[in-house]
Amino acid sequence: MALAIPVAGLLYLDQYRSSLVQQQFELMQTEGELIAGALAASGVVVGPSGDERLLPETTRSTVRRLVDVSKLRARLFDQDGLLIADSLKISGADGQFEIEMLPPPQNNTVLTSLGQRLYDWVIALLPQGKPLPLYTERVGQQGTDYPEVIQALLGNPTSALRSDGHGSLVLTVAVPVQRYRQVLGALMLSTNGDSIDAAIRDVRINILKVFGVALGVTVLLSLYLAGTIARPVHRLAEAAERVRRGLGRQTEIPDFTGRGDEIGDLSGVLREMTQALWARMDAIERFAADVAHEIKNPLSSLRSAVETVARIEDPVRQRRLMAIILDDVQRLDRLISDISDASRVDAELSREAKQQVDVARMLATLAELHEATALPESARLVLDLPAGQRLMVNAVEDRLVQIMRNLIANAVSFSPPKGRITLSARREGQRLRLAVADQGPGIPEGKLEAIFDRFYTERPEGEKFGTHSGLGLSISRQIAEAHGGRLFAENLTDSTGKVLGARFVLLLPAA
Repeated sequence: MALAIPVAGLLYLDQYRSSLVQQQFELMQTEGELIAGALAASGVVVGPSGDERLLPETTRSTVRRLVDVSKLRARLFDQDGLLIADSLKISGADGQFEIEMLPPPQNNTVLTSLGQRLYDWVIALLPQGKPLPLYTERVGQQGTDYPEVIQALLGNPTSALRSDGHGSLVLTVAVPVQRYRQVLGALMLSTNGDSIDAAIRDVRINILKVFGVALGVTVLLSLYLAGTIARPVHRLAEAAERVRRGLGRQTEIPDFTGRGDEIGDLSGVLREMTQALWARMDAIERFAADVAHEIKNPLSSLRSAVETVARIEDPVRQRRLMAIILDDVQRLDRLISDISDASRVDAELSREAKQQVDVARMLATLAELHEATALPESARLVLDLPAGQRLMVNAVEDRLVQIMRNLIANAVSFSPPKGRITLSARREGQRLRLAVADQGPGIPEGKLEAIFDRFYTERPEGEKFGTHSGLGLSISRQIAEAHGGRLFAENLTDSTGKVLGARFVLLLPAA
């Protein structure tokens, strides 16, 4: 369609046709004036009374000889509009003969005929201009039959364009035959528009040839694009549909990353998305299994305590069992609260809008809060911030505070009495580095990553069992990664390799 619309406009060629018709009129008028001048010079006789008139016999031969080269039809009318010469009529001993021009022999093949019919069908679809008057020629024709001859007898050269009723043009030009400004007759030259139609047809055929080549190239390109773009996209869509229906992990997204184009990028992204989807499903399954396991322990303890308390009568033992039951209930409540928080992190972060957070102000507030609530024997919090430097990040402030409070609480629980916890922040290039360092026993060898696993607990000696659910660090890392950051742990050592404490580092993109 994109090719056909401009081609249809080109095939119209109305302006080109008008220019060809105008050029033909100019040539015919020039030739008519030359012939009219020759007739006025050689075919005029002066009568007894001094009047001048055209000689029929002389003008007939002159007209026939002069138009023989141009192949125009010439008709000469006298002052009264009577036809006295016609180049298609020859006088002989047996009377007058009329010449009829036969069309050239046709040697059309089936393919040529089919092409011609197709051409005629296409041209018939084009908008047609204003209909032309019909050219008619009666047997005893006179000058009054033609408006242009009437004008020529008045001394005005005139042209006319008509149709022969079969789709061809008829062009006529009438010029006066004058001698010393006296109009002796009118010469009318006429021809059909076959040469004009042929010229327009040649241009249209050339346009159609170019259109055919362009159409062929377009079709080939379409097939090529279908093979290189449409089919791969269709295969990707089918694979994505199979994944959506959950037909198993054996469904594999086709790998087109080797193409190095947009389809390859789409393939790579879909493969990564599918892998992330399966990873998320695996994480959900593991989370569900971990939750079931963690809840099962306090429930088993509760059941044992309840069954036992119903069988004993010793008030002291009953109170001890009731304390165990209360601890288990509190542990369950804490565990369920942390599980609920962990399961909501991703969903809540996707809904909450990030804003610019002043990290220095946030850390100062946390330090003040810790100092206000700390016991005399608790570890002291030291704030280490660069002077005069703005530390800004795009984050959900409540979640960022949650990370830092988890890390501070973790550091407090492992710090010795009246120990020191250093809370620092620095800008490193395009990132902010937040760190919480303590003076505790450090992290056991090989556990720097395991401590971020769900329900992993590595608590100080003497701490009551069940106080922590083991989800705090896991949730903190989950929040950090949702902000495009990273949370990791490391041990602080001296020059001899002795562990001086633990440090948790949070890296976030700087605003």
